[in-house]
Amino acid sequence: MEPAPGLERLAELVDRFAGGDVEITLRREGEPDGVSPVVGLAVYRIVQEALTNVVKHSGARHAAVSVVRRDGRLTVEVVDDGPSATPPASGGFGPAGMRERAAAAGGRIDYGPLPGGGYRVRAELPARGDNGGERP
Repeated sequence: MEPAPGLERLAELVDRFAGGDVEITLRREGEPDGVSPVVGLAVYRIVQEALTNVVKHSGARHAAVSVVRRDGRLTVEVVDDGPSATPPASGGFGPAGMRERAAAAGGRIDYGPLPGGGYRVRAELPARGDNGGERP
């Protein structure tokens, strides 16, 4: 049985979505060492659902994924340049599922259209999970 995906497989995930009609970039800042498996899986699944929505529903030409670790926290963003509209749930995990993932890892998430167009999903998570002891 293969271990659950996490931060180490984000580039592979982004590559699977790239190459179609949407150009996707990935930016990482900070060391991923010591990130709890729960948080790593939450980040992976949040990015997976956000990119699914970008590709299937947004009409975007570009999307950017960023994962920044700073002061014991991970900030994850997926931003696209599609028309300013709320994408429908993909029938999969959806916005409610992303919120549940973030909460289960001790974090929070917000998402919505951007004023000048596009859409953003942004999650903030403790790098070591709810019980990990690393505090901002």
